[in-house]
Amino acid sequence: MKNRTVVLSVAAATLAALATALPAAAAPAPGARAVRSGLDCTTWIHNNDPLYGGVDCTNNTGGPITFHADIVCGWAPDVTGNSVTAWPGQTQESSGHCAIYSSGIGHIGWTVE
Repeated sequence: MKNRTVVLSVAAATLAALATALPAAAAPAPGARAVRSGLDCTTWIHNNDPLYGGVDCTNNTGGPITFHADIVCGWAPDVTGNSVTAWPGQTQESSGHCAIYSSGIGHIGWTVE
């Protein structure tokens, strides 16, 4: 029984160390902005929930564009945000939430559908 307790204590300490060290190294700078495929987009991570993030995109074309956020969630499965359509001149948001056991958001991008 004592060996099991030691193993569990070591495993818990290792996971705690990784959980605090990895997110800081993997976190992107919030507010990254890029223009491509006719969309002017800004990525973001929520101030109070570092596992929730997304992208706000403004359509700079003459027709509708449908897109979704692509969120890289570290050790948890990646997340695809909700599919949204932005009409010309309109701004829309696509967002998603990483699993609780994620090591943090490592990157946010978007895909035009």
